[in-house]
Amino acid sequence: MFQADELIKIRRDLHQIPELGYEEVKTQRYLLKKIAKLPNQYLTVETWRTGIFVHVTGRDATRTLGYRADIDGLPILEQTSYEEFQSLHKGAMHACGHDFHMTIALGVLSYLAYNQPKYNCLFIFQPAEEGPGGAKPMLESAPFRRWKPDQMLALHIAPEYPVGTIATKVGLLFANTSELFITLKGKGGHAAYPHTANDMVVASSHLVTQLQTIVARNVNPLDAGVITIGVIKGGTKQNIIADTAVIEGTIRTRSIETMKKIKKRIESLVQGVEVGFECTITIDYGANYCQVYNDKEVTEDFIRFAEKKESVHLIICDEAMTGEDFGYFLEEIPGLMFWLGVDSQYGLHDARLEPKEEAIPLAVETIIDYLNS
Repeated sequence: MFQADELIKIRRDLHQIPELGYEEVKTQRYLLKKIAKLPNQYLTVETWRTGIFVHVTGRDATRTLGYRADIDGLPILEQTSYEEFQSLHKGAMHACGHDFHMTIALGVLSYLAYNQPKYNCLFIFQPAEEGPGGAKPMLESAPFRRWKPDQMLALHIAPEYPVGTIATKVGLLFANTSELFITLKGKGGHAAYPHTANDMVVASSHLVTQLQTIVARNVNPLDAGVITIGVIKGGTKQNIIADTAVIEGTIRTRSIETMKKIKKRIESLVQGVEVGFECTITIDYGANYCQVYNDKEVTEDFIRFAEKKESVHLIICDEAMTGEDFGYFLEEIPGLMFWLGVDSQYGLHDARLEPKEEAIPLAVETIIDYLNS
């Protein structure tokens, strides 16, 4: 099996080749090369788009345990102190720990290739978690349906927790999420003649301000919701009134009902801006991810297991407004996701994220022990 020093090298290799959703060609090739070096007595490998399935035949084929690792990177220009293994793909970075996730999965898989597990295991190297969403179509694919697990497991690195920490909870762990793309179209013109135009910079500015009232005034204070606008674009020159503006953001909620309420309210506000500024507006909700909801029985069993491990400090955490398409697996199959402490002063999706690699062998050992428990 891959030893700790080999796993660190694998993580650094993967860190250098981050690729966006459904573009993970080099990543898939690298993973397949590593898997091909393992004994294949118990392994069956199938590719799906840029993802990979690896089925491990267990001694008892009456049960199958699924383990998922996401493989895509983010469109971020890396700003870490890594001198020897920074991203070779300018403008792309593993800033959400997927290089860790893949490496840990390979470590566990390598052990099972040499040591046949009790039950069947299905390793899922999933593309496009950061968008447009690879979990749902992979869940519906022929290999997955053929090898459908009875239980699912995944982890996500947590920069805020020290190495050795595992954090999870029963029930809601990650929020419902939706992308938000709004395009406003009006009539452009000369800056000196504003009365002849419909200024979409002004219209979009009013809409952004109104969007921020939804959570404050339409969501129950005892519930939770987030609307964040991360991008606003409009215009081409300082003396031209813009005929088009684009707003891009994200919506996150604790409940599906609140997500529906927020979207309905967004659509009402958009209609008002259309009338008020004599323009047309389109809304695209992009990728929508359901909540990550940990199964009670499976999670309580995992918690009991983790509490007995001396190398693990278990925390029962609060839910987070993080989005994760692993929730689609948990909609259909009981399972859980947990946070893995990696102790970085910079958080997820930060260009300076530097998770501690000591967490990798610890996670591999923990998951192997859990699968064999």
